[in-house]
Amino acid sequence: MTETTRPEFDEYCLKIASVVGERSTCRRHHMGAIAVRDKHILSTGYNGAAAGLKDCLELGCLRDELGIPSGTRQEICRAIHAEQNVIIQASLHGVSIEGATIYCTHTPCVLCAKMLVNARIERFVSFRKYSDDSFIEMFEEAGIEIDIKQRPPSEITYLD
Repeated sequence: MTETTRPEFDEYCLKIASVVGERSTCRRHHMGAIAVRDKHILSTGYNGAAAGLKDCLELGCLRDELGIPSGTRQEICRAIHAEQNVIIQASLHGVSIEGATIYCTHTPCVLCAKMLVNARIERFVSFRKYSDDSFIEMFEEAGIEIDIKQRPPSEITYLD
């Protein structure tokens, strides 16, 4: 029998966020996020076009076409960010994410950071830095713990 190691909880959640990000329709970054409280997943989100609208996989990347660098001019994008979608999905299903931890594949842009502050999350955990660090000071002022971890292994251990 093969020896397996059980992932610790943060690694487990980051792996789940990574799988959620596989649904992304962005051509630049596949981002995924989950909101967790009391070891219970409250909602999930990935970056992609608004529901029912054409996405970048179908139309191409407007930001690439205009030469807009990552981390700037977020308003020129078809996608709703993973963190925004995690908030929206919770809201649509009547679930508060107040006091939750957000596990996300990337750190947030300043727009998402503002929304997460107002959603009253307690902790933000990620393994990859987005090219906008302005969230740090905002989270520190709001008392939101920031935890940047190592990227979790992509392998899934099966015991068949």
